[in-house]
Amino acid sequence: MPANTTQHKALPFTMQPVDIIEVANFDEAKPHIMQATMPIIFKGLCAEWPLVKAGLCSQQAVIDYLLPFSQQQVNACYLPPEHQGRVYYNEQFNGFNFQGGKVDLSTLFDTLKQHQQDEQPPTIYMGSTEINQFFPGLGEHNSFDLSPYQSLTSMWLGSQSTIAAHYDFPLNLACNVVGKRTFSLFPPEQISNLYVGPMEFAPGGQDISLVDFANPDFNKHPKFKQAIDAGYTAELAPGDVLFLPSMWWHHVQAHEPLNVLITHWWRDSPAYLGRPTNALLHSMLSIRSLPKSQRQAWKAIFEHYIFDHDEDDVRHIPPQAQGMLTKPLDEMNARKLRASITEKLKR
Repeated sequence: MPANTTQHKALPFTMQPVDIIEVANFDEAKPHIMQATMPIIFKGLCAEWPLVKAGLCSQQAVIDYLLPFSQQQVNACYLPPEHQGRVYYNEQFNGFNFQGGKVDLSTLFDTLKQHQQDEQPPTIYMGSTEINQFFPGLGEHNSFDLSPYQSLTSMWLGSQSTIAAHYDFPLNLACNVVGKRTFSLFPPEQISNLYVGPMEFAPGGQDISLVDFANPDFNKHPKFKQAIDAGYTAELAPGDVLFLPSMWWHHVQAHEPLNVLITHWWRDSPAYLGRPTNALLHSMLSIRSLPKSQRQAWKAIFEHYIFDHDEDDVRHIPPQAQGMLTKPLDEMNARKLRASITEKLKR
C-alpha cells in the first residue's frame, strides 16, 4: 500500500452540510437538478459507472481502464512537495507555484506512481480535460445525458490537491468517480468576504480566493469568518454526485493518492446572449473609474434595466417598439445589440 494512502486534511472550521437527496437513477435526479438553486448531493448516483467500479477495485484497475481511451497528450502540472498540494501563485504573484506541460497519460501515471512512496509526495495533476476530445468513447458509460442542454463533459485527475475557491458561470454536475473529495461552498454574495485575487491572472484562469483555507489568517482576512458562517460543506465518496448552481464559489480538496472527477458544465440560457463576464469587463473599462456619485447613478440604471427588471417596467412601450428591452431577448435583437456594441467599441 502506498505510504501516503489517504491524507484527509480536515479544515480548521466547520460549515453546514449540503442537503443529500436519495434517488434511484438519473431520471429521478434530473427534475431536482433543473429546479435547484442550492447545492445538492446525490448519494451514489454514478456508482454503477465502470470507472467508479474500477476505482473501488484498485488504482491499477483505474489506470488499465483509462489508458485505452487516451488518444493524445494531456495538459498536466507538477506541484513541488513543499506546497502540500495547494495550487496557487508564487511569492511574487508574477507566476504560479507549479510547472505545466503536455504529457502522455501513461507518463502522468508513471510519475504519479513513482512518488507514491514518498513521505511528502508532490502533486501530479491533470486539470479540466474534455473527454470527448481527449478520451473518445469514455463518456458513453461514464457520463450523464443532460439533453436538451449541450453540456461540456470534462475529467480532472491527479494525486492529493487543493484548488482555491473560485466560481464558474455554467451550472455544474460534478461526479466524484475515484477517491474522496471535499467541496467547501459559498453563495455568490460572499465574494466580498473571500478576498479575491487578480481578475486577469489566476492559476486556473478564473479569479480565486487568496485565503488559505487550511490555515486561515483572520487578522489578514477577518471577513472570511462571515463567509464561513454562510458556507456549506460537501463530502463526496466514490459514486457521489454534487450539483453546483451557477456562480457558487467552490474550494476543492482531493484527498487520495489517485482521484478522478468528471464534471458536466452547461448553461440554461441561450448561447447567443454571450458571456456575462464580457459585460463585467466592459463595466470595468467604462464605469469603475467614474466618481462615486456617477457610479451610484449607473448602479440605479443597472438595477432598473438589469437586476430588478420586471415586465411592468416596459408595459408603457408598445411591444413592437421594445427592441432590446424584450424579455427574454430573442436572437434577432441579440444580434442587433451585439453588432451595436461591437461598432461602439471601435470608437
